[in-house]
Amino acid sequence: MSQPLIGISTYQEEARWGVWTLPASLVPAGYPQQVQRSGGLAALLPPGDPATAAAAVARLDGLVIAGGADVQPARYGAEPHPRTGPPALDRDAWELALIEAALAGGVPLLGICRGLQLLNVALGGTLIQHLDGHAGAPGVFEQHEIKPVPGTLLGRTLPEPVTVPTYHHQAVDRIGRGLLVSAYAEDGTIEALELPGAYGFALAVQWHPEAGDDTRVMDALVAAARGESPAE
Repeated sequence: MSQPLIGISTYQEEARWGVWTLPASLVPAGYPQQVQRSGGLAALLPPGDPATAAAAVARLDGLVIAGGADVQPARYGAEPHPRTGPPALDRDAWELALIEAALAGGVPLLGICRGLQLLNVALGGTLIQHLDGHAGAPGVFEQHEIKPVPGTLLGRTLPEPVTVPTYHHQAVDRIGRGLLVSAYAEDGTIEALELPGAYGFALAVQWHPEAGDDTRVMDALVAAARGESPAE
C-alpha cells in the first residue's frame, strides 16, 4: 500500500468565507497537510450519525481524532467546572463512536489533544477540567518539553525529550482501562497515552504535532496504516 487513506475528524462550526456565513465542517489545515507530508491521503470526516461510524472507519487505513472543544463532563461522571467550555455533544458522540470502531477493527488510531482526552474517556478514564501553563494567549500555541517513556511506542517514535506546540487547559486524570502512559511534561501532566497489546497502533498525544515541523508521530501512524510494524 503506497498511500494509505487517513480519516481526520472535523469540527461543525459556523464559518465565514467570501459572501457566505454558514455552518461548515472544519479542521486546521495542518492536519491534512501533515498526513500528506507523511505519505498518506487525507479524508475529512464531518460529525455524523454514530451508528455509521463503524462503516466509515472500515473504509479507512488510519484515523486521526483532532483537537477541539472540551469533552462533556457527564461523559466521565463529573459536574462541569466553571472553566469548562460548552460541550460539542454531536461531536463527542461521533468521535467516541469512531474511536470504538477503530479499536474494535484494529484500525491505526492517533488522538491529538482532545483526541487523547476522548480516548481516555472512551476507556473509562476521567479528566482534569482545568490546569494552567499549557496554553499561550488565546489562539497562540505555548511551547514546552515532553519526556517520552523509554520502551513505549511513543518512546521508540520519539527517543529523546522534545519541545512541542501545546494549547490545552484540560488533561488526563484517572487513566482508562488498559492505557499506558508514554510521555510526561515537566510538571507531571500526562502527555501521551497508548494502548498496547492486540489493538495494533493506538496512540494519543496531548500536544499538537500538526502545528509544528516534527512529523515523526504522524509518520508512525501512516506507517502503521501501511501495515508496517512499529520499530522495536
